[in-house]
Amino acid sequence: THILMCMFFSVRETGVPGGNLGIHGENMQTPHRKGKGLFAKKSIKKGENIFTERPLVSAQFLWNTLYKYKACEYCLRALETAEQNARRLSGNPGLSLPHPELCKVRPELHQACPQCQVMYCCSECRQAAAEKYHRVLCLGPTEDNPDHPINKLKDAWRSIHYPPETSSIMLMAKMVAAVKQGQLALLHSLFTSALFDEHLSRWFVPEGFRSLFALVGTNGQGIGTSSLSQWVHACDALELPVQQREQLDSFIDQLYKDIDKETGDFLNCEGSGLFILQSTCNHSCIPNAEASFPDNNFLLHLSALCDISPGEEICISYLDCCQRDRSRHSRHKILRENYLFSCSCPKCVSQMEEQDVTSEEEEEAEAEGETEGDEMEDEMTDV
Repeated sequence: THILMCMFFSVRETGVPGGNLGIHGENMQTPHRKGKGLFAKKSIKKGENIFTERPLVSAQFLWNTLYKYKACEYCLRALETAEQNARRLSGNPGLSLPHPELCKVRPELHQACPQCQVMYCCSECRQAAAEKYHRVLCLGPTEDNPDHPINKLKDAWRSIHYPPETSSIMLMAKMVAAVKQGQLALLHSLFTSALFDEHLSRWFVPEGFRSLFALVGTNGQGIGTSSLSQWVHACDALELPVQQREQLDSFIDQLYKDIDKETGDFLNCEGSGLFILQSTCNHSCIPNAEASFPDNNFLLHLSALCDISPGEEICISYLDCCQRDRSRHSRHKILRENYLFSCSCPKCVSQMEEQDVTSEEEEEAEAEGETEGDEMEDEMTDV
């Protein structure tokens, strides 16, 4: 079930280029082919929540799982308490967090699949997974058997997709499993937009498999959850005397320094999901909306970054903040390699006269990844 606030927006055809115009390479690489876009029906104020949406399907990244980032198999909610999370990430098993009551993780509610012991944050998630796809994907007592076909599939994916991860083969596996369990109605709109017919056999021939692979690769939305991050936000909201506030802030600053030294940038339980409504949002290098996951699970909240007028298209950015600050040439290179289109948002149009060069720092980074980038471009062209 998708949680929508439909008085705010409408979905309609648009000529604005973006990564969600379709899943065939030629469609996405043609800037002015018609596709879907999200448009405001009324005025939306900065900071206002435009909609909240559940994913059609989601999955934790496989390397993230392998490195013991514990998340609910269904909703990706972090399963470690904030203190357990901080101890693991900092490498300090004796660490104690102040204000432990601010942690929202409830281990007493966690449940395991009785057959394979995969963990869920609650009985509702375990039941939902079983009803939608897990009966097909459950490995039972062979969960740790490296020779099981699904485990071989996971190993093969990890061998060609190293961190930082952007997608998971298990998204595709869950989609197929959902169909096998009779979830056809749930996937009807996906079939129509992705494969242009409703014949499941298309998924299992090379053309259909490439289409499905492209759908996951170009429309997947990253999901990040963290019990520690939630605890920190709760600490920030506390009203404390000045001295206690300074002590708490100092503790948190030192904790993040210790984590950075021990673990680096990989702090969250990470995965990706396919969101039907969010996937209609086109890209802009100056977005007026952004997605976030404040509930520490897979529920996506789309919020306005600025005031949005009636009739204005609601756009997100497929680039992170640092990437958006790079030159037009560099932004287009990233978008072509990962989403198969060239952007013509107002920012890109205003910079059309700029030379197709990057800064020295960008050139060095691109030179290091030139071979890998060429290989990726070849693969995307084949899609």
